[in-house]
Amino acid sequence: MTSSPDPALAATDEQVKESAQRYLRALAGEHASLRPDQWSAIKALVVDRRRTLVVQRTGWGKSAVYFIATALLRERGAGPSVIVSPLLALMRNQIDAAERAGIRAATINSSNTEEWEEVYAAIQAGETDVLLVSPERLNNPRFRDLILPRLASSAGMIVIDEAHCISDWGHDFRPDYRRLRDVVAGLPPGVPVLATTATANERVTRDVAEQLGTGPGGSSFPLVLRGPLDRDSLHLSVVRLPHAALRLGWLADHLGGLPGSGIVYTLTVAAAHDVAEFLRDSGFEAEAYTGQTDPQQRLRIEESLLTNKLKAVVATSALGMGYDKPDLGFIIHLGAPQSPVAYYQQIGRAGRGVARAEVILLPATEDRDIWAYFASLAFPPERLVRATIDALAAAGGPLSLAALEAQVDLGRSRLETMLKVLDVDGAVRRVGGGWEATGQPWAYDAERYARVAAEREREQEAMLGYVAATGCRMDYLRRELDDPAAAPCGRCDNCTGTARTAEVSQASEDVARTRLRRPGVTLQPRRMWPSGMAKLAVAAAGRITAEEAAEPGRSVGRLTDIGWGVTLRQLLADGAPDQAIPENLGKAVVQVLAAWDWDKRPTAVVTMPSRTRSAMITSLGEQIAATGKMAYLGSLGYLGDEPPRRQHNSAQRLAALSRILTVPGPLAAALAKTDGPVLLVDDRVDTGWTMTLAAKLLRGCGAPAVLPFALAVTN
Repeated sequence: MTSSPDPALAATDEQVKESAQRYLRALAGEHASLRPDQWSAIKALVVDRRRTLVVQRTGWGKSAVYFIATALLRERGAGPSVIVSPLLALMRNQIDAAERAGIRAATINSSNTEEWEEVYAAIQAGETDVLLVSPERLNNPRFRDLILPRLASSAGMIVIDEAHCISDWGHDFRPDYRRLRDVVAGLPPGVPVLATTATANERVTRDVAEQLGTGPGGSSFPLVLRGPLDRDSLHLSVVRLPHAALRLGWLADHLGGLPGSGIVYTLTVAAAHDVAEFLRDSGFEAEAYTGQTDPQQRLRIEESLLTNKLKAVVATSALGMGYDKPDLGFIIHLGAPQSPVAYYQQIGRAGRGVARAEVILLPATEDRDIWAYFASLAFPPERLVRATIDALAAAGGPLSLAALEAQVDLGRSRLETMLKVLDVDGAVRRVGGGWEATGQPWAYDAERYARVAAEREREQEAMLGYVAATGCRMDYLRRELDDPAAAPCGRCDNCTGTARTAEVSQASEDVARTRLRRPGVTLQPRRMWPSGMAKLAVAAAGRITAEEAAEPGRSVGRLTDIGWGVTLRQLLADGAPDQAIPENLGKAVVQVLAAWDWDKRPTAVVTMPSRTRSAMITSLGEQIAATGKMAYLGSLGYLGDEPPRRQHNSAQRLAALSRILTVPGPLAAALAKTDGPVLLVDDRVDTGWTMTLAAKLLRGCGAPAVLPFALAVTN
């Protein structure tokens, strides 16, 4: 015999559902109706106070779940919801949506520091229903130690948006997000937790669910609500073109025929700016949007796209999660992301409120090179991690990132990311003034790091498989996300048998080729010596004086350029032969020098020493001197027999160079007689410290000014 449901509970659930419907209509319109899984999630959070993971496609209505649940919990006397959101664009969209439902929302992030005290006061006064927090705040010492514990203890609900960022198996792992595992573990029983994402395969889903199920409030496994990931409006296609000029030319010819406005994604910051400029020159309203774009400029660009003042925003992945424009008509990728999961996340921005949106991939032959660069930024080897922990332990107080660079050879961004991982693991702690060791035991999980790296390689191969696929493209993506409902879409180029045209007019190709072959990048000189050089026995501190500084310089291009980048990467690759530069690059060198608006023309050329490309750099310097009718004075030198090892940060690079870089006697004598600027020639510029130190040495020998010139700059 089975027992009947408790009528009182059934009535309560029905009342909750009726209230939820009312809030949904305020959010989405009078004809909106709760989806079954939306109601399941709301019931789990509000009635059962259960932890819940929602994996649903972009546009399904995940934000409606947490706003409605917030309103219902607040009606029942619960504290405000704390929502962790990864992007400012997402926060702005969410605050607007909350206001439509009468929910009072506020945010704490890097762009509104002047408002933080008012926000805290409103929370204390009970005047805030939702607080949106950027993940970076979780690692701010004051917020972490003083604000976060109070928020967590009084929160009515914790929401983790874009929850795949918690998992290092996810395509967009962010160390700051990992701190949420500890926050969730410390919550009192009965505080509901909601995690949402549109891009989690089975492994990521399982990892996130396990992290949600920790601590006294999460003793049982969370409710996982996973739906199909297809969206009927998306029409996928791939256009394969052999070189960059054809891909840019294709954009110029076909962008105007695509519906509405949209996003053109690139893999690098340099490419975003180059493509945006090209599209503007081709008559389109277009803007570049990257992680380096000023926050106010980002807001202006987002608004311009929302109001269709722009045909396209050319963006890196900085414009991705959370950006909400229902009528976005197209997504174009100029180069493929590293994984089908990342690709699906970005194309999910399109077609949310229109019947048809075009999703077009223009893969590039250089995609693998760019993927390899990103792979080089993976978690460092154990010796460097141990060196960092040991340096912090021996310091006797906090060390800043700059001070750590003097002791650990890692670049600034990679060092900071590593410290955030160690912070979450409990080995170090961020405090006022920098970082300190905790003294807690820590193990280097080499096996896990290797498995994650292997998974990244598998994802890259899967992305190449998407490009080459002859079957349904949406089905391919959905299977990569372990969507159990994956099936042929009937809409993509392969399903319909109607490949999108690869035709490019000769005029557009010629314009694109000219634009890509236009050389010249400004090299800004270093103005300050790195911190902590005294620890490395180098007498350099503070501002670089005018008497020892280099002038602004030039390079032919960036290694990440979609124009000269391919040629330069091949020429300067490890193991490439040491030979004279090709004729077309030589012409580009002359073009850059001819366009250089120097205050006073150089009268002499000096080259940098090299133990791997000596012939190339020497012949380049001699060629420039002969063409410009300047004196070639020779090369600087390295002391000792060992070639300088490539360092990864400013302090280490400068220290290494200070020990070995020298001006040979004959060159010093020639410099003493020089009455004009010296052109200093090298193959590439990475950190900029080689040119900086060389300029100081040359100035010390009598050069009145030093003008750096290189074939390539790293980024």
